[in-house]
Amino acid sequence: MHIRTDRPFLLATLVCLLCATSTLAATGQREKALTRKQALLCEEQLKAAWLDSVRTATGDAYNRKMVQADSLTMRLDWKIFGSPGPHGYALYISLHGGGGTAPENNDQQWRNQMRLYRPKNAVYLCPRAPYNSWDLHFRSGVDEMYRRIILMAQAWLQVDPDHVYIMGYSAGGDGVWRLAPRHADVWAAASMMAGHPGDVSLLNLRNLPFMIWCGEQDAAYDRNRQCRQRIAQMDSLQADDPEGYVHQGHIIEGKGHWMDRIDTAAVDWMGKYSRQPYPKRIVWQQADIVKPHFYWLTAPTDELKRGKQVRAEVQGNTVSIERCDYSRLTLSLSDRLVNLDRRVTVVYKGRTLFHGKVKRRASTLRRTLYGRNDPAYMVPAQIELVLPRS
Repeated sequence: MHIRTDRPFLLATLVCLLCATSTLAATGQREKALTRKQALLCEEQLKAAWLDSVRTATGDAYNRKMVQADSLTMRLDWKIFGSPGPHGYALYISLHGGGGTAPENNDQQWRNQMRLYRPKNAVYLCPRAPYNSWDLHFRSGVDEMYRRIILMAQAWLQVDPDHVYIMGYSAGGDGVWRLAPRHADVWAAASMMAGHPGDVSLLNLRNLPFMIWCGEQDAAYDRNRQCRQRIAQMDSLQADDPEGYVHQGHIIEGKGHWMDRIDTAAVDWMGKYSRQPYPKRIVWQQADIVKPHFYWLTAPTDELKRGKQVRAEVQGNTVSIERCDYSRLTLSLSDRLVNLDRRVTVVYKGRTLFHGKVKRRASTLRRTLYGRNDPAYMVPAQIELVLPRS
């Protein structure tokens, strides 16, 4: 085993160990700020230890091909195609059709989904929904299961978390309509095939490349008309915000609910994109299932409610908050978003709420890594804001 002994590496290791054991807090000493280089080295150490803990926690799910959350069980199947890239395999989570039917019919649809797509250099994974209702893929309780799938795939299948895609057909498409915007900060891209959008908002798709596929004659549940409307809506959103809302919409001429695999073009299209954890502009609207984090924003858990919004933008080292429906807001800052060696300014409706330097801390790195269980959102600095009342 090769053990690194260079001074910066050892310093970062020491800082992380201090953070992990809370030695500084116990002795009353003040935690020292990290340089950018020290923070990067500390990230490396923390991530290695975190991944070991994830591997231990998800070993049973990997061996049994099953994830569980509370009383729910989600069976899994996957295939591996090609070879891993520089940072690992891509992961395509593919949601089956069926829905409100007998369990054996949904089992058949699950098995069929495994045969539909063959992504390159990727893990192709199909979860068997834990429910048998029409909304089987996006009911309360399943969000945690998708998170565990990604963790398991990261730890055991060499998956790169910045190349995780979600797709689904029919009832699986219904799931993509909900899960893509709900967790747009998790996916690299998404593709919806032959599903119904219901009343879902597309605002959160600002930084998530999104595809819509539907047969021209797929009139059941008004799918074809609804999909046309949503394509027009995405066109309008992108026209108003040309740097966001990357999308494609396809209404396949002469096809009904089954599109004869024309939609397989979505696999390569999605594969062109990587997740962008630190977009310069965020539009965040809470869905029916609420969540406290979205990209580099965190809202108070006691104020989460469907329809609440935050709109924020970064230009240089200035964070402008255009709208915030919460009394408090946390900004998670990385050198990938702003320059932490310079002063950061936060402005809300023309009023400066913060102006100054934000120190990088090892304790913040560890807390954000274990708090979100996603290395992409491990950050060395945060700003806690109290929003003034109008």
